[in-house]
Amino acid sequence: MEILVYIIIGAAIFILSLLVGINIGNKRIISTLKTKKEELEVEIKNKQKEIEKLLKKADEEAKALKQKELLEAREEIHKLRQQFDLEARQQREELKNNEERLIRKEESLAKKEENLEKLKEKLEAQHENILKLEKELETKLNEIAKMTEEEARQIVINEARDKYEKEIAQKFKEIKDYYEDESKKYARWVITTAIQRYASDVTNEITTSTVSLPTDDMKGRIIGREGRNIRTFEKLTGADLIIDDTPEIVVISSFNPLRREIAKRTLEMLVADGRIHPARIEELYEKSKNEIQEYIKEVGKEAVIRAGIKQPHIEIIKLLGRLKFRTSYGQDVLEHSIEVSQFAGMMASELGLNVELAKRAALFHDLGKAVDHEVEGSHAIVGGQIAKRYGEKLEVVNAIQYHHNEVDPMTPEAVLVAASDALSASRPGARKETLENYIRRIEQLEEIAKSFRYVDKAYAIQAGRELRIIVQPDKVEDEVAEKLAHDISVQIEEKVQYPGVIKVTVIREKRSISYAS
Repeated sequence: MEILVYIIIGAAIFILSLLVGINIGNKRIISTLKTKKEELEVEIKNKQKEIEKLLKKADEEAKALKQKELLEAREEIHKLRQQFDLEARQQREELKNNEERLIRKEESLAKKEENLEKLKEKLEAQHENILKLEKELETKLNEIAKMTEEEARQIVINEARDKYEKEIAQKFKEIKDYYEDESKKYARWVITTAIQRYASDVTNEITTSTVSLPTDDMKGRIIGREGRNIRTFEKLTGADLIIDDTPEIVVISSFNPLRREIAKRTLEMLVADGRIHPARIEELYEKSKNEIQEYIKEVGKEAVIRAGIKQPHIEIIKLLGRLKFRTSYGQDVLEHSIEVSQFAGMMASELGLNVELAKRAALFHDLGKAVDHEVEGSHAIVGGQIAKRYGEKLEVVNAIQYHHNEVDPMTPEAVLVAASDALSASRPGARKETLENYIRRIEQLEEIAKSFRYVDKAYAIQAGRELRIIVQPDKVEDEVAEKLAHDISVQIEEKVQYPGVIKVTVIREKRSISYAS
């Protein structure tokens, strides 16, 4: 029991000491908090003073900025006022100028009104004249209504021609002289050089061949019983046999040189063999035809070698060989083609152009003549198509088709081919024509010349190579004569077929005669 009391007393003492300690700690904490509070209050007062200073400073700066902006605004207002005054002054000046212009316009309008009045009076006078002219025109229209359309058209053309013919002729002469002065010299030199360098025999083909017979008795065997041998021969060969009184001679006639040559070889073999009957004729005809085909191939190869070009397709070589048996105005077409090739090569060399292209196109330019009626179209176009089919270049094809001006030229070599073709055809003696065709061409030339106005007389001379025209000197001046010569030459090119070149000469001669008594 006593122990319990001691324990309780001890616990009470411990609790009291603990409470005393807690009280002392609280006092210290309170003291510390008071100290912190005082420090915070001092710091807050310091911050308030700083804030007041900053506010005061900010207020001062705001006042300074406000003052500065007020100054700038005043300056801007001053500038705007000056600009406004300047614009206002300019507008006042512009208004003043507009007023002055309006015044001047009013004065001008007043003058124009006066002029209009005067013009009105003139128009009224002109109106009266127009009424008179209308009456005159009605009279003329009544006269014109009686004319045909062609007559009226001719009247208009004649009036225009009379008015402008001299001016057009003068301009034509100026242009012609300008372009011809230099071109003539060089073209003449190139062509002359080519002609001088080329030398060729003049050969003409005929339409008949003769075969010599050992005896006149052979003629009867050729005719055969009731003419069966000669009928078979003519049917197979397509050539005519002329057996007349000429001793030991038989004439073979055909316009186709290839058929005539086959017929000649067949007949020569028949005569040499002596056995003449329809079966033998057929056999030897086939043999002759095969020999001619081989001969054609060899001739074509020889032509390519003579022209000096690269080997073409074998079919082109065969067609070239067939040209050996074609003629144009009596001229061997193959020889003509080789000649054209050599001319074109020489001129291309002189001009610095493609010699191979010029020679190749020139050699092939008449290929179309080798197929005759087998293909429709002109020989120039057909020849170009054949060359294209067998792998020739487009430039070669174009030159072939151009040589008769049926297409436009793509290269200078194409023009050379056409010029070389004309040179070869126009050489003296190169070609011949029948008397009937010659006379018709001469008459046609003279008729074309006489169809032009102011032409008095026209004469075709130099075997149709030159046309001399005599004009009325009092109606045709020198400039008009130049234009007339050109127009006639154009008409001849369009309407007349001829080899070579035709020279057109217009002669204007004025003779003044007086008599003294």
